[in-house]
Amino acid sequence: MGSVRLDNIAKRFDGTGAAAVDGVSLTIAEGEFAVFVGPSGCGKTTVLRMIAGLETPTSGRIFIDGRDVTDLPPRDRDIAMVFQNYALYPHLSVRENIGFGLRMRRVPALEIAQRVDRVADSLGILEFLDRRPAQLSGGQRQRVALARAIVREPAVFLFDEPLSNLDAQVRAQTRGELVRLHRRLGTTMIYVTHDQVEAMTMAQRVAVMHKGRVEQLAPPLEVYRTPATLFVASFVGSPTINRFSGRTLGGGASQLFDGAVQLRVAAPLLEEATLTVRPEHLDLVAPVHGSAGEVTLVEPLGPETILHVRLTGGEEATLRLPAGPVPTVGSTVGVAVRAPEALVYDGAGRLVGRGVA
Repeated sequence: MGSVRLDNIAKRFDGTGAAAVDGVSLTIAEGEFAVFVGPSGCGKTTVLRMIAGLETPTSGRIFIDGRDVTDLPPRDRDIAMVFQNYALYPHLSVRENIGFGLRMRRVPALEIAQRVDRVADSLGILEFLDRRPAQLSGGQRQRVALARAIVREPAVFLFDEPLSNLDAQVRAQTRGELVRLHRRLGTTMIYVTHDQVEAMTMAQRVAVMHKGRVEQLAPPLEVYRTPATLFVASFVGSPTINRFSGRTLGGGASQLFDGAVQLRVAAPLLEEATLTVRPEHLDLVAPVHGSAGEVTLVEPLGPETILHVRLTGGEEATLRLPAGPVPTVGSTVGVAVRAPEALVYDGAGRLVGRGVA
């Protein structure tokens, strides 16, 4: 197993002024499953490629298992990478694809055969060893790519959006297989995705990236419940978090958030503030007891219903409600915030407080 430490790494590509990666420093512990998530262009894949040695940092250092690998080629870093497009050799059998890296390292043929059979059996592809990649489904090809990485027994596995080409059902199944694989192997895994569901369900810690920087690195539930920045709050979660613009006013031990919704908050005095609250932390009440609004859309999803309300003043609110009777489109309702679940961000998008009951 190997830890991975990034020491203020940055990457600027020729001809562009902006940094694709801008001063990322973090440590991924031995045996950890870490996921980098963020929108397209945020720098997550560039970070992964620098760890792999496929890109050279403009500045900063990379350490694997305490060894400075910044200037080493990929073959000398003791890593294995699984790509989005599988990168299988079409003219080779599954057996030959899995064992290719071992043959390049001149591992004895008997040992290669034993290791290939063992890994193929663990991934449920033993019966496909004599087939070609074109004879396999997308999910089966992805397992072959995984087997080729696992058979090398590297210190670190790197995954570059490996499930994005699979349909939803196979993607969910393979997600579970990867988590179980990590538990069995105990090897350090670093996974890049734009899919927050993958990040939240697979990771032990999630690194949320935006414009080349890591906005937050924390366990998934901490990222969801206490986003460090307004970007993280808005990016993580579906339906997206509710955002209400306003300001905070002085008022004794706590301040009053003054906007489309009003409640007491433990936060500094701010002329520009944003209150956020997850859809499941908004409740329907009588219009006289909460912020009044008009129901604009009802989305029944079986076990739950998503309700969209346009509040007086024009701001939108989204509520996640349990299945059951709900107001009809066009009706007037009241919306109340569960104060302890509300978070306050300043004008720079930094978390500075939360609601108080």
